[in-house]
Amino acid sequence: MNGSAPGRRRARAACAGLLALAASALAACAPSTSGEAGGASPLPSASVEDAASFKLDDLIAAAKKEGSVLAYDGSGDVKDVAEAFAKKYGIKAEGVKSKAAATAEKMTRESQAKNVTIDVNLFEDGPMLVGQLLPQRIVRTWIPPDLAPDIAEGDRNPLMMLMKAYVFVYNPKLSPNGCPVKNLWELTDPAWKGKVLLQDPLGKEVFTQWFTQLADHGTDKLTAAYDALGKGKLQLSEKDPAHEWVKRFAKNSPVLTTEDEDVATGVAAPNQTKQTLGLMSIAKFRDVEQKGFHMKVCEGLAPWTGFAYPKYATIATGSKHPNAAKLFVHFVLEKEGFALESGSGGVSGNKKVGKSPNNPPGLADWDNQLFRFVPGTMTDDFRERQDIKDFWRVNHR
Repeated sequence: MNGSAPGRRRARAACAGLLALAASALAACAPSTSGEAGGASPLPSASVEDAASFKLDDLIAAAKKEGSVLAYDGSGDVKDVAEAFAKKYGIKAEGVKSKAAATAEKMTRESQAKNVTIDVNLFEDGPMLVGQLLPQRIVRTWIPPDLAPDIAEGDRNPLMMLMKAYVFVYNPKLSPNGCPVKNLWELTDPAWKGKVLLQDPLGKEVFTQWFTQLADHGTDKLTAAYDALGKGKLQLSEKDPAHEWVKRFAKNSPVLTTEDEDVATGVAAPNQTKQTLGLMSIAKFRDVEQKGFHMKVCEGLAPWTGFAYPKYATIATGSKHPNAAKLFVHFVLEKEGFALESGSGGVSGNKKVGKSPNNPPGLADWDNQLFRFVPGTMTDDFRERQDIKDFWRVNHR
């Protein structure tokens, strides 16, 4: 983050090139389902088994006979989940942290080679799931019959295991009177040029999905937020307020990182003297206690404090341990598994489990404080992904 501007640009260009190569390789190894990018095939059905005939004890017995399970996840919390699962059921379990794009490529290649090693995929990239992995039968959805009554219809295909969040944060030691901005449009002002940190959207698909979701579902509130600034009517140079905000924000030189850890350090480290803002996962609030970081949620930021997004649980088609995989999915939807997987916060896809008690202060109302992704338009997100990446790449300075 402290390198020269030309050095940062060269690093970003190299990173973008590698990401493009990875995306091309993934597209090349994926079997075609239609003439459109990402495929237009309908999702496989995700019907629920008969709850009356389902017995968890029978599933446990079958899983123990299989002996092991391998789960991939974008979060390192999966290692703790696997350890707890193994301790509870006596089944060897391994959790591997892996970025979504790398996991999707590996699972696609394993499916083609009919040599499946990954059993469970806990996956944040919803557009990739509905645009490629599910239609091409690389993964499948299994809904625990005994938990189905507490899983909303809209969260079943793909199966949402939990809702996570990214929020804007500030350093209360440097801003004791509260968050120094009150409106998202302020982040496009010259006063905040080079002072907002976030992961590079070219390597973090949830950010590009946020941008496309804003364009589909957030334009009215973005317009109202601009009106509230008292600067007159929003003048558009792009097709909608979402693209306008993304363009202005990108041109205001936000500092891009590869990990949320770098964002948290840049905003909230004990020795930090420069006032900055960061967009980071609420999981990083664990650093407040563990590392003595100074951070708070930008409570009251209009129109949203951040965004909430779903994380899904899928099972590899062709898994050699299908019952152990089912039991693992069941476990992450229970209170014990959710508590480990949710890290420092979240909302379970199982309504009986509900919200994590560790959600950070200042984030009490997920429905109104956060922009919520609409699952029904994830196929559009997948189709528009490359366009929004190109849009960001052209505008970021």
